Amino acid sequence: MKKRSVATLIATLVAGSLLTGTPYPRAEAAGADDAGGPPPKLGVDLDTVTIPELQARMADGSLTSSALTAAYLWRIKTVDPRIHAVLRTDPTASRQAAASDARHRHGGARGPLDGIPALLKDNVNTRDMPTTAGSLALAGSPPDTDAALVTRLRDAGAVILGKTNLSEWANFRATKPTSGWSAVGGQTSNPYVLDRNPCGSSSGSAAALAASLAQVAIGTETDGSIVCPAGMNGIVGHKPSLGLVSRAGVVPISAEQDTAGPMARNVTDAALTLSVLSGGASDGTTRPVGLRGRRIGLWRLPSLGPEVDAVMSRTARKLRAAGAEVVEVTLPYQERLAELEFPVLLSEFHRDIDAYLATRHGPRNLAELIGFNRAHPAERTCFAGQELFEQALAAPAVTDPKYRAMRAESKDLSRRSIDETMAAHHLDAIASPTNPPAWTTDCARGDNDVIPSSTPAAVAGYPSLSVPAGSVGELPVGLLLMAGDHQDGRLLSLGAAVEHRLNAWRAPRYLPSVGPDAIR
Repeated sequence: MKKRSVATLIATLVAGSLLTGTPYPRAEAAGADDAGGPPPKLGVDLDTVTIPELQARMADGSLTSSALTAAYLWRIKTVDPRIHAVLRTDPTASRQAAASDARHRHGGARGPLDGIPALLKDNVNTRDMPTTAGSLALAGSPPDTDAALVTRLRDAGAVILGKTNLSEWANFRATKPTSGWSAVGGQTSNPYVLDRNPCGSSSGSAAALAASLAQVAIGTETDGSIVCPAGMNGIVGHKPSLGLVSRAGVVPISAEQDTAGPMARNVTDAALTLSVLSGGASDGTTRPVGLRGRRIGLWRLPSLGPEVDAVMSRTARKLRAAGAEVVEVTLPYQERLAELEFPVLLSEFHRDIDAYLATRHGPRNLAELIGFNRAHPAERTCFAGQELFEQALAAPAVTDPKYRAMRAESKDLSRRSIDETMAAHHLDAIASPTNPPAWTTDCARGDNDVIPSSTPAAVAGYPSLSVPAGSVGELPVGLLLMAGDHQDGRLLSLGAAVEHRLNAWRAPRYLPSVGPDAIR
C-alpha cells in the first residue's frame, strides 16, 4: 500500500464530501448576555464553523483573521469568567492576525492554519509568555525559546491566542489530585455543568473549546490527558502516535509516553492541526473511508456504569445502521499493564523533569521543586500532597535493570493488547467509552474515577481519538477510537465518518449544577 503524508491525506479529506458540509446542530451564542457590548459580527457560527469554511471566507475577503481573533478574544473576556479555562491571552494576538490578513490579501497565505486562533496548554514553552505547568515554581521568566510545535504553528501562520489552565504538573504530583486545578490558574469548570470536573490534565484546552474560546487548542497526554478532557467536555481530541509530534519544549512526565496533540470541535480541524504539528510525517493511509464494511471492535468497559454502557449500545446501533460491523472485544493484559505503568513513569519523570528544570529559572531539579512546594502554602490550597514527586525522587534510575525490564514488558503487552485484538477480529479500529459522566469537583476528595480506556494506546505509543458519542443527561460521553502504530491518518478518516454518523455534539448550557435525576 502506497504511503502518503498526513498533509496529503488532510487535503484529500477537506476536498472530499466526508468532511465538508457536516450537519452539526446550531448552538446558541453562550455568554452574550454577560458582555459589555454586542459580540463582533462575523457571519459565521463559531460553535460549528470549520477551518476550511473559515479559510474560504478569508480567501474571498468576507472574513478577516483580525475579526475572527477579536471575536474569540471577546468570548474569552465574556465567557471565560464562568469556567476559568484561559490563564492569559497573548498581547500580540491582534498583530499576528493583521499579519495574516496581509498575507491573505497578497495571495501569500501559508496554509490552512494561517490566521486561525489557537490556544496552548500552559506546559508548552512560549518564549514571549510564561509557561508554568500550573506551578508557582515556574511563574517567573518565560522560557528562552518556543517549543518545537509552537514554532511549527507560528510558521504556519496560526494566531497564538494565549495559554490554558491545566491540572498542575499535568496531574503528576499527588495521589489524590483534583483535575483542572493549578496553583496558578485555580479550578477550571466543566462548561456543561459548572460544578462538575473537566478531567485532566488538558482541562483548560478542552473546556475552552467547548465554550468556543478558540478554533483549536493544543493538549498533551501521557495517559488520558487529551482524550479524557475531550470526552468529558464534548469535543474532539487526538493523541498522536509517539514521536509524530515533537515533544521538545514541553514540560515532561515521560519521554516514553508523552505527546502533544490537537483538540478541536470537529475532526476536520483536529486533522488539519495535526498536519501542521507533525510536519506532514508519513503514515500508511491512502484515502478517506466511509463506515460500510468497516470492522470496529467495541470494548464496553461496564465498570464505567450502566448509563455509559447505554450510550455505547446506541453508538453501536448507529454504526451498524451505517454499514459498519461492530463486534464485542475485550483487550487482554490490562491488569498487568496497570501494575507496570506507574512504577516506570516514576523513574522516567525523575529523569525528564530534572532535565527540563535545568533549562528554566526556578527550582533546578525535582528535589528543589519538592522543597519549593513545602515552602509555599499557595501550592497546597486544593490538594496538599506531592506524593508522586516524593516517590519519583526515590524511584530506581532508568539505568536500573528492574526498571528496564518493566518498561520493556509494559510496551510489549500494551502493543500486543491492541495488535492481537485487531488481528484476531480483523478490525479497522477498537472503540471504547472515553469517560464516565463528569464527577463533582471536590478538592478534599480529589478525582473519584479511574478511566482505563486510554491506557493501552498511551503505553503502546499508538494513536487514539475521542469523538462525541452522546451524553448522560447533561454530561457528555466520548467514543475513544484506537488503531495501530502511526495509523493516525487512517484513524482520523474513520473518526470523521463516525463523527458524521453519530452527530452527537451539542453546545454547553453552563448549568450551575445538576441533581442525580438530571444525569439519567
